Amino acid sequence: MQGLFDAINTVCSRIQVVSDLFWDFPANFSWYRSIPILGNFSLAIILLLGSGIYFTCKLRFIQVRRFRHGLHVLKTNKAAMTGITPLAAFFLSTAMRVGPGNILGVTGAISIGGPGALFWMWVSAFFGMATAYTESTLAQIFKEKRGDEYVGGLAFYGKRLLKGSAAAGVLLSLMYIVYALLCFPAQGFNTVSSVGQIAEVVIGRAISTNSALYWISFAVLLIAMVAISWGGIRKVTKVTDILVPIMAVIYVATVIVLIVVNVTRIPWFFYAVFTEAFQPEAVFGGAFGVALIQGVKRGLMSNEAGQGTITMPAAASDAAHPCDQGCVQAIGVFLDTIVICTLTGFVVIMGRVWMTDQAAAWFDMGKLPKYLASATELAPGTMFHTGVSLLISVCFGLFAFTCLLGFISFTEICASRISTKKSFTLVIRILCLAVVSFGVLTSIAGMDLGSLWDLSDFANILIAYCNIPLLYLGFSYVKRATDHFDRKDGTPFTSKIAGTSVPVWDEKSRK
Repeated sequence: MQGLFDAINTVCSRIQVVSDLFWDFPANFSWYRSIPILGNFSLAIILLLGSGIYFTCKLRFIQVRRFRHGLHVLKTNKAAMTGITPLAAFFLSTAMRVGPGNILGVTGAISIGGPGALFWMWVSAFFGMATAYTESTLAQIFKEKRGDEYVGGLAFYGKRLLKGSAAAGVLLSLMYIVYALLCFPAQGFNTVSSVGQIAEVVIGRAISTNSALYWISFAVLLIAMVAISWGGIRKVTKVTDILVPIMAVIYVATVIVLIVVNVTRIPWFFYAVFTEAFQPEAVFGGAFGVALIQGVKRGLMSNEAGQGTITMPAAASDAAHPCDQGCVQAIGVFLDTIVICTLTGFVVIMGRVWMTDQAAAWFDMGKLPKYLASATELAPGTMFHTGVSLLISVCFGLFAFTCLLGFISFTEICASRISTKKSFTLVIRILCLAVVSFGVLTSIAGMDLGSLWDLSDFANILIAYCNIPLLYLGFSYVKRATDHFDRKDGTPFTSKIAGTSVPVWDEKSRK
């Protein structure tokens, strides 16, 4: 078993070299870094931030203008005859967005780039809201009806924008499947290991990863995945409609309590974030570009704006207008990064473990132990600390589990986009279970396959490089839809408004 893990770690480390090339190019060349100002920005940063700024300007700050409208759409949660409601789509996309990365990713970004990385996460999220609006509106425009469900997203609008190329649809579907497979092991690992963490907090002692608890948790996880994820998107949303609000409320409430107890540290928190955003301390790399790239990289990994990965839940919504779901998905980015990631940042930065005598040990810890060590500093008293650790561990497990549900559901949709044969779908299902099982077995073996987190970085930027050019190709349709949306003249959205054939919307207009 050890030999297998070592071999996989070796392969992962090779792929990480390619990942760094994608993220850092051309900032990994000294001639480029010597260029004033521009030398701090890699192509990936320019593409992601630049696209968000472009969409924000062209849509006249849609994420600000229509923020309240998005909230209104969520509040008026009418039953959907076809597909799912906008609120259910919001919860489903949030289940995929709000994952362990909201704890591990933020902690990792701050431990590498310093407190200033959080500032750049805010910046990327603000402009990323416009990107999320654009890709989600595009997914709505080109969604398709299958039975009593709507399907769509990256592979669907990619095919339409590339002149109906079947090969493009298949390739983009395969890319999402590969993206999900790269994420499965870490989520399986995190789900089962969180159960062990919860048990350790409750009984007050360490539990062997090879114990019956871990094996039973493994079996329960597989059964739950099959029972929920193989039942169609509506069955999945019945679960995420319950779990997402619970995990969000628990996590937000827990961290707010920590903040209130340590309210005197709040001014210093903002001082550290804003000053270190441009002049990081040497212990964090000491370079502006380090904080910048960590903030944008982890911001993308958390809120997924620009990746095209949240476009499938967006397309599944029975929205009254394509832009309605665009506004809702922009709020999803706000919730994920501006709210939840910021709360994580409060804990890590206000804990100030990296400024104490324990700093050396803190930097050597894994991401979750770093976060828990920081939370310990903010939670005085044994009982208080135990309660905080328990609640954070519960949230961590729910974050990972709901991510798995979303990934598996949309992997299956992409599989059906490639082939409608049941045998092909079954193969993809088995493959998903096998890859998740590998991640769980890694946890049971007591190993930390940290390289898988790096593989997620590679998957994120690779799919973003494919998706963002498509957003520019389809932006004229988004702009038409937005102009119609802003007019509020009571006319339905149809092919005539869109400037291209949109059968689903023509059918809705006749009802």
